[in-house]
Amino acid sequence: MNTTRYPLLAAAAALAVLSATTPATATPAAAPGYRCSTSTQTIDDAGYSGPAPDNWDITIQTCAARSGSTVYAYAELTWDGPHFYSTTDATIFDGAKVRLQVMASREGTDPVVEERDFQLKDRLEKATSSGDRDGHYRTPTISHRAGSGAYADAVLYLDWHKDGHGYQNHDYKGSPTV
Repeated sequence: MNTTRYPLLAAAAALAVLSATTPATATPAAAPGYRCSTSTQTIDDAGYSGPAPDNWDITIQTCAARSGSTVYAYAELTWDGPHFYSTTDATIFDGAKVRLQVMASREGTDPVVEERDFQLKDRLEKATSSGDRDGHYRTPTISHRAGSGAYADAVLYLDWHKDGHGYQNHDYKGSPTV
C-alpha cells in the first residue's frame, strides 16, 4: 500500500492492528453489595365489599448498598392480585405508587435524605386473558451521599377506585443499614 498516497488508509490499518493486539485495560467499577429486607402484606380492596375474594398479596424487597459516602437503593415488588375483576378492568385503582426513600439512621426520628415515587397503577391493573394479575417490578436505583447508618425504606400508596379515601399508605420493612 502506498502510504504517501493514502495516509488515512494507512492510519486506519495501523489502528486496526493495534486494537486487535492490545488487550483492553479498562474494567467496570465493582457493583456495591446490596443488603435487603423483604416483607409481605395482604391488602384488602377497599373499593369492593362483595363476596368475591379481593385481597392482594404484595411483597416488597427493599435494598441498600454503600460505595464510599454514596448510598444506593432500590425496591423490588411482586404481587398476586385476585382473579374476580374483569380482564379489561382498568378502574381498580385511582392511583398506585411505591415511594422509595434513603433514610439517615439517627437517634429519634430518621430523616428522609432522598426519595422518589414510582407509578404502579398500570402495572397492577394489567391482566392476562384469564384475569390473572400477578406481576413483578424493580424500581430504578436512587442514590444519595449519606453518613454512616443509612438505609432504604419503601412505602406503598394505593388509592382504590370509588372508596373515597384517597391514597392509603402501607409501610414495608426497611433494608439493613449500610
